[in-house]
Amino acid sequence: MRYQVFLAHDAQQDIEDLYRYLAARDGEPTASRILEDIEAACANLSEFPERGNIPKELAALGIADYRELHHKPWRMIYRIFEGRLIVYCVVDGRRDMQNFLERRLMR
Repeated sequence: MRYQVFLAHDAQQDIEDLYRYLAARDGEPTASRILEDIEAACANLSEFPERGNIPKELAALGIADYRELHHKPWRMIYRIFEGRLIVYCVVDGRRDMQNFLERRLMR
């Protein structure tokens, strides 16, 4: 079964912010390449959505509804339900993920 993959508004904003950051730091060609890789990884989840693991920060809270996919150092946090897959955030995994995920997903 193929799942439809959607980006939540926050995830779209994360990708735009990431592009601007990478373009300023490493140049537009590098930013474009990295974002294409991230977007392709998200799109590939349509066939194998269960391949991601449960984020350890959420597992520690007893929350198993979300999964994550890595494109180091970035993490894409998503949830599967009713034939759809929604990516909630694309975030640098080197940040304080516990607080970030609690703020982003528990609001």
